[in-house]
This record gives sequence, structure tokens and C-alpha cells, in this order.
Amino acid sequence: MNFHQETSLVRTIRERCRVCYTCVRECPAKAIRITEGQAQVIAERCIGCGNCVRVCSQGAKQVLAEGDRVRELLAGPGPVAAILAPSFPAEFEHVEWTALVGGLRQAGFRYVNEVGFGADLVARQYRHLLETSSDERFIATSCPAIVAYVERYHPDLVDRLAPIVSPMIATARALRRLHGGELRVVFVGPCVAKKGEAMSALVGEEVDAVLTFGELWDFFAAEGVDLSKAAGSDFDPPFAGTGAVFAISRGLLQTAALEENLMDQEVVVADGRTNFLEALKEFESGDLQARLLEILACPGCIMGPGMTTTAPLFTRRGRIGRFAREMAQRRDPRLWRHSMDLLADLDLSRAYEAQDRRIPAPFNDEIDMILQRMGKYGPEDELNCGACGYETCRDHATAIFKGLAESEMCLPYTIEQLKSTVKELAVSNDRLASAQEALMQSEKLASMGQLAAGIAHEVNNPLGVVLMYAHLLLEQAEKQPEIREDAAMIVEQADRCKRIVANLLNFARQNKVARQPVNAADLARRTLKALAVPATIRTAVEVLTDDPVADMDGDQISQVLTNLISNAVAAMPDGGRLTIRIDGDERDLRLGVEDTGIGIPRENLEKIFEPFFTTKQIGKGTGLGLAVTYGIIKMHRGDISVHSNADPAAGPTGTTFSVRLPRTMNDDFATLVSLEP
Repeated sequence: MNFHQETSLVRTIRERCRVCYTCVRECPAKAIRITEGQAQVIAERCIGCGNCVRVCSQGAKQVLAEGDRVRELLAGPGPVAAILAPSFPAEFEHVEWTALVGGLRQAGFRYVNEVGFGADLVARQYRHLLETSSDERFIATSCPAIVAYVERYHPDLVDRLAPIVSPMIATARALRRLHGGELRVVFVGPCVAKKGEAMSALVGEEVDAVLTFGELWDFFAAEGVDLSKAAGSDFDPPFAGTGAVFAISRGLLQTAALEENLMDQEVVVADGRTNFLEALKEFESGDLQARLLEILACPGCIMGPGMTTTAPLFTRRGRIGRFAREMAQRRDPRLWRHSMDLLADLDLSRAYEAQDRRIPAPFNDEIDMILQRMGKYGPEDELNCGACGYETCRDHATAIFKGLAESEMCLPYTIEQLKSTVKELAVSNDRLASAQEALMQSEKLASMGQLAAGIAHEVNNPLGVVLMYAHLLLEQAEKQPEIREDAAMIVEQADRCKRIVANLLNFARQNKVARQPVNAADLARRTLKALAVPATIRTAVEVLTDDPVADMDGDQISQVLTNLISNAVAAMPDGGRLTIRIDGDERDLRLGVEDTGIGIPRENLEKIFEPFFTTKQIGKGTGLGLAVTYGIIKMHRGDISVHSNADPAAGPTGTTFSVRLPRTMNDDFATLVSLEP
């Protein structure tokens, strides 16, 4: 196979990746890098175990496809052999094995052979190795994922790898001995790592292409091969013996007539992601003193990632066992021994090469810094929940240091970040709502101001004439009571119109805030003193802060207090208590005007700041006082709120207006909420 050794065996389909980190958790080599939430397989670190393919529920992992390569081989001039892994009976559960062989021949393969025979050759070689090397310890090399893992992550154990090829390579060498060097070989099996093994320059170009069982189904469909209609056919010799069970965990031991003795532990078997990692660590440390360590990345090849069957483990084992028994009854053992003797001198050796992919671990203080960035300041914060795909929080931090992971992979950290973001968004939303409300009110006021200015301008001049002549008429009617009473009414109503026009002009005036430090307590006392408060109303100014000074426009805030005090007095026709409270903190100054009057009905509370809304009798108010007050407060970048009770049954009646003013102002916001039309 003309591929580079570090060609990516598995790649991620970004559109399907859902950021679940399952592949990270299941990858024994930690060959998955998370970048911007996407899982990327690192070719030079990948061992081809295919765990990421097997566990990805979204189908986001794609195995290197070689269907086109097989078509090229079949279209070539030389013969092509398909060699079937011993696990094939577990995959093709509803297909007779003779139909499978016939289907392969229909697709164009000259020879169809069992890799089980290569397993027989390899098993004999292992038995010979242990018999002639009594003092050495070996790691079995039938699983290419294990070989790749040792070469990359336990390079000190490379010399412990048994110098024996896998059954796939053994079968390819045997067939080339029998059929000539022009033969092309295609391996069909359950393993992704076999693709990497076939690419390795250390075993030569023994196997020309590798198809997983899933790829073979696709190949049959593309070539129009219907296995239910395929003519039955037998395998080509040499036939497999006990190597037919090689795909099951401990199959090597049975094929080689070796025994896993739990008392002496001369031979130890481990399979699956967790077990093989632990076995290698103990083997390297010397805690495991086995002469032969037989380890598989999967729980037997029958559970490989290239399988498409959904049958459980022991159902698959049963299918393998039944096929092996059928073949044992069908085959002539003398023919098998003849084939074994014929190939007794076949070279089954191979070499290995350390390809150290280990990344130096960071120092503890570097890990601590990374953990602290994720809000983990002590052991009690390290939940070790595994949601990120790493066993512990420190493993995750180490992966971040190595550039393989991101902080956002930590679920508790991400949740806290989201909570913080939600809080910040809530604050921003409140500020935006307040600003929007201020802008809407300002727009209303500006529109009303333009209208008021126009009305005042048009009415003011003729009103002045009416008022002047009304006063002249009143003077001339001193001795005519019947005329004087009518003239007095004209003067009174004209004066009222004058006041209304004056209020309209004040409302429409294009004011800006002229800020300067003002003592709010003194301002409140002066304003209260300037107003004619009835003797039946008790007044008080309560200062609850040591610093009543803030930057404000004194005249405008005085107008605010005047409006609020006037409304409070009007709400207490029978007397009561009026209290002005001044409080604050380092950031804000708060003014409160509280009365014990009749209160404001609940249905009116949302309308009181609208221009020209009033509950006073005709002639008693214009409805502009609170609208102007609201605009002034907003120009000061402050807030005004009201709490009122008009129902005696619910408790004491009365109203409290609360004003918040920042001690310092922002010019941009003041301009934003300016009342200029």
C-alpha cells in the first residue's frame, strides 16, 4: 500500500460532531484534540483502535475508505485474493459462509482464503518462541492497535514486542509463497488498525488494501452483488484449523495450545480499553511478571469497530464456535498438517520502531494555574465528574497544557460561565429596558414639548391682549358691581390661562443639565421654606447620610422637589405629615418625599408620568408636573419610582416618591435622554 505511515485512519465530519466528548473519553491514546468545540483526530497520535468510531452516536467519525483502491486492484492484470478475518461468522449472521465466499468470487476475487490459517502459523510461532526463550518476556503482537500504542506511548517496551507478524501478514506471505509475488491481497475484517498495519513500511507491501466488514457491505452494494443469490463456494486452501477461533479473546492461547495459569501467571490475557492500559503499565513497571502478555484493544476481534452487527458479545462468540466446529468436521486434518509442514520455513518475523508521541507532563504549579482559571482552587473543587472525557480534573488540565483540550470542556466550569453570562445579560437587559423607557418617555416629552411650544407661542400674544383689557375693564367697573363681577371672572380665568401657558413654556423649554456639587439637604430645606405649606401639615427633613452632596442641577432638582411637595400637599387637604428623606451610598444619592395623604389608585400609577394626565379637579392642575419631573430625573441619569396606598382597608394611606441620583453623571447618557425636541 502506497500510503504515508501517518495517514489519518479516522477523521471527524464536523457537521455531525455534537461536542459530547465521548470520543475523548474512549480514546486510550488521547489522540482527540478539541478545537473550538470540535473533535479532531490527530493522525500521528492515533493507534487506529476505532473506539471513537464505535461510540460516536452521531456517526461523526469516518474511517479511511479503500473501496476505490480495491476496484483498482481488481481491474489490474494480476490475480487478487480476499482474505477473511476469523471473525466473519459473527458479522454475516444471516448469510451462509459459502454464499459469502461465492459473493467475493462474483465481485472479481480470484482467491478467497481464511486468515484463520495464518493464525495457525502465528500460534505455532508463539509456542516455539516461549519454548526457546525461557528468560524473556514478550507482548503479543496480533493486535495492531496494541503495537501502535506501545510504539508511541511505551517506547521503552518496543524490544518486548514479540517479533512475530500478525495472522493477516502471515496469511499474505503464505499466499504469495503459494501463488507467486504478483498476487495482490485484500484483507477483510473488523479492524480499523489493520489499515495502519498494512501501511507500515516495516512489514513491506504485504497487504494491498484493507476493507472493514462495513466497507465490504458497501462494496457489494456498489458492485451489485446480492449474497442471497450468490452461488455457494468453498474457501481456497490452505484451510484454517483451530485458528478459526482466533477472533475470540484468548483465541491465540487455544490455537497455540498455551494455558493461562492463574497460579503462575506465565501467560496473562487482557482485553478492552481499560484493561490493556493497566496491563501495559504494570508490565512496564515490573509488577506483572508474565512471560507472554496477550492483550487486545477490543474485547476480542469480534467486537471490533468495523463490525456492523448489533448482536451482543456472547452471541457473536457462539457463532464463531459453531463455525469452528463445522469446519473441524468438514476438513481433513491431514490436509491441514500438510499445509502447515509445507510452510514451516515461512518467514514470520518482523521488526518494530519506537515512535515516541508522549508529551512531557507539566509541573504541578502549571496544572494548578490552569485549574484556577476554571474556578478550581482546591481539591474540594475538583469534582472529577468525567464529563470532559478525562478521568480527573488534573488529567483535563494536563490535556489543556498539551494543547489537546479546552477549558470549556469542563461541564461545571461551563455551567458557572453560563450562569455568570446570564446574570450579566440580565443586568444589561435591565439597563437597556431602562434606557428604552427613558428614550420613549423623552420622545413623548419632546413631541409634547414641540406641541406645547407651538400652542404657547400662538396663544400667548392674544392672551396678553385679553388679560390687559380685562384688567382695564375691571378698573373701570369699580362702581358697577354687576359688571365688576363679570370682569373679575374674566381676569381670574385669563390669569389661569397665563399660568397654563407659562407651564407649557417651562415644559417645552430646551433645558440641559448644568451640574455642580449641591447639598441636597440644604436644597430640600430651601425649597420647603419657599412653598406655602398649610399649618395643618407637619414637615420634616431627615438626613440619613453623612454626605448629602452630589453633582446635579440645583434649579432643576428644586423644581422636582417643588412638584413632588405640591402634589403631596394637595393629597392632604385635611392635614397630615410630609417627610423629605435624604440617604445614599458612595455611588448614589437617594431622595424620598413621603406623605400621609389619600394615596394614588392602583389603576393610575402607570399613568402619572404621562404629560397632561391629572386626577385634580378642573382648574387645579395641568398634568405636566410629574412629566417634567420624570424628564429632569432621567436627564440626571437617575430613577424615580412611586409606592402608594389609596385603600384604607389595606393599611395607612399615603404616597412615597423615591428618587435615585448618581453622585457623578455621564455626559453621553445625559445627552441621550435630553428633552430637546
